[in-house]
Amino acid sequence: MAEPSAQVEGLVTALEANFCRVRLDGIDPAAAGELLCVRRTRLGKTGQRIYVGDRVRVEGIDWSARRGAIAAVAERRTQLERPAVANCSRVVVVVALEQPRLDPPQLNRFLLTAERTGVAVELVLTKADLVAPQDLQAWCARLQGWGYAPLPVSTLRGDGLESLRRRLQQPGISVLCGPSGVGKSSLINALVPALDLRVSAVSGRLQRGRHTTRHVELFSLAPGALLADTPGFNRPDLPRDPIELGPLFPEIRRRQAQASCRFRNCLHQGDPGCAVGDAWDRHPLYLSCLEAVLAEAEREGPRDSSEPASRRGDRSESRLDQRLRQLSRRRQRQGPADE
Repeated sequence: MAEPSAQVEGLVTALEANFCRVRLDGIDPAAAGELLCVRRTRLGKTGQRIYVGDRVRVEGIDWSARRGAIAAVAERRTQLERPAVANCSRVVVVVALEQPRLDPPQLNRFLLTAERTGVAVELVLTKADLVAPQDLQAWCARLQGWGYAPLPVSTLRGDGLESLRRRLQQPGISVLCGPSGVGKSSLINALVPALDLRVSAVSGRLQRGRHTTRHVELFSLAPGALLADTPGFNRPDLPRDPIELGPLFPEIRRRQAQASCRFRNCLHQGDPGCAVGDAWDRHPLYLSCLEAVLAEAEREGPRDSSEPASRRGDRSESRLDQRLRQLSRRRQRQGPADE
């Protein structure tokens, strides 16, 4: 029976289509402690999104059907856009050494995405059994120069799993992210065998991963420690502001802690007075990312505060550039106007 007046708080553990799974505070999930919830209409009207990891208030609970409605979302401490996870404590970037082969530019982008959260960043190298020991050692040494302490693991041999388990059992939400096919689901299966998540082989011809995880979901590793499995994707986004790019590199942060650049808006391109220089392994990757950010900023063009705006409700919206507008189907049927 529904109890409209009942209100409880909980944690969003999964998003599936138009529903959210919410684990209620202080109640065993097996004893109706997890509800399938919809979002109240007023949240949708304000454009407020719900993320896995959100703290929410649930009302209108039907205990017998284990249903409810999310009425409010608490303020987030951190927010990861892709994958969409809120309130994470650490981001674990997972890449494979082989099948698919480790791609430095792709790994670089994933690390930048993780750094943008402002939380601790971990790096895990899967399929360590597929590379020669000297190659594994060379990769670890190179990535340490990037500012990370990579942890090689092998789900086949069990290498590194206990070390990873100890890291992830710290209180908070740990987010696993990385390209498709690197073995994130296999890693979670090795850490929590009871889950038995679906896994798939890498495409032999293209050496690309196949998506097996379709949505973000939280799994319990230890009391207070949750692990988020996320769908794989292969092209993380870069920041829009070129000034924000440099601080995402630990190498640049380390150099600027020792000496400041002459100009506050220095983009570390070898200009006079730059304290960063180019004697570091990721410098070409930094320049490539900077070029992409600057090119995107040029395509978007400067924002003009005098640009006419339309009013929709209480929001002010910029008008679309006339060159980007498309004719409506009605106008297309009418053809060009008579002159």
